[in-house]
Amino acid sequence: MTADGSRNGTDVVDVVALGESMVTFLPSRPGRLADVPSFERAIGGAESNVACALAAAGHSARWVSRVGADGFGDHLVAAIASYGVDVTSVRRDPDRPTGVYFRTAGDRAGDAHEVAYYRAGSAASAMAVGNVDTVALHACRVLHLSGITAALSDDCLELLRELTAPGPGRPLVSFDVNFRPGLWRDADGPRVLLELARRADIVFVGHDEARQAWGLHGGRAVLDALPEPEIVVVKQGPGGAIACDRNTEGLEDGDGTAAFVRAPKVDVVAHVGAGDAFAAGFLSATLRGLPVRDRLRHGHLMAAAALTVPGDLAAPPTRDHADRLAALDEEAWGRLRLGPGWTTRTTAGDDEEVRTP
Repeated sequence: MTADGSRNGTDVVDVVALGESMVTFLPSRPGRLADVPSFERAIGGAESNVACALAAAGHSARWVSRVGADGFGDHLVAAIASYGVDVTSVRRDPDRPTGVYFRTAGDRAGDAHEVAYYRAGSAASAMAVGNVDTVALHACRVLHLSGITAALSDDCLELLRELTAPGPGRPLVSFDVNFRPGLWRDADGPRVLLELARRADIVFVGHDEARQAWGLHGGRAVLDALPEPEIVVVKQGPGGAIACDRNTEGLEDGDGTAAFVRAPKVDVVAHVGAGDAFAAGFLSATLRGLPVRDRLRHGHLMAAAALTVPGDLAAPPTRDHADRLAALDEEAWGRLRLGPGWTTRTTAGDDEEVRTP
């Protein structure tokens, strides 16, 4: 890195996120896809969601990907750039399209929920070691990746293996497991995800993902399976999240190396994007050097912002607002309840946010 904060002429940013983003079509009303008369265009992508949330929270962020040389690619690049994300390393593919998908209204967990993906053969699925901006990928403090990219193609998997390989100059690697069984072409998905997670420095995994992919139950079992990463975060949905490092001997709170933080109560509008927002909040606090407990609290707060809007992306609370909530004592944190619009109440007193449901 040079004295002016660049690497081989590329500015060093806080976070670089690599991955596919797609144009998302959200229904104008509830119902089956066959019955919905119109859709509103939005964007969606696990890694770009993290980049957008971090940029909106005041960090420098870059998104690296490939999109088609088409109108949907134009929209994606412009929309992500509008959050303050550096998109100069996004490359256009003249032969492959930008991926799109349609989904029904409501939560993904519902029995009636439908998602129709049109991403096979997309520009992003052709990402490979030789056709992405590797200088831009390394010019950062944190490189954020996810298991979704590994599932897109053999070339994408090799790219992730290259980026997670140990070596001089490698940035801190953040890896969100994001196990999507429907994306994997064979039964090797869980093994590949475990391999990549063990090569990362920070790992995010849901307890349900760990059980489904690896047959692991509980934070202790996940930590035992991932001895290499510096930090392992096991998300437990509304129950909270555990963060522990490789030196942890137990999961008791307060030993300085492990923490459990309950999630605040949230009046949920939709669950989409909450996991990405949690990762962004945790990484934001990590970049600021905050203790593990506060990293978890910031993760929960950023997730609460996403949970209280209908789409993948939400305006985060201001840094001062989030810091004030993250500093609440245990009793006040336990009473915290957040609903739609809470991130805009920057001058609200605690009584407006910390209340008994």
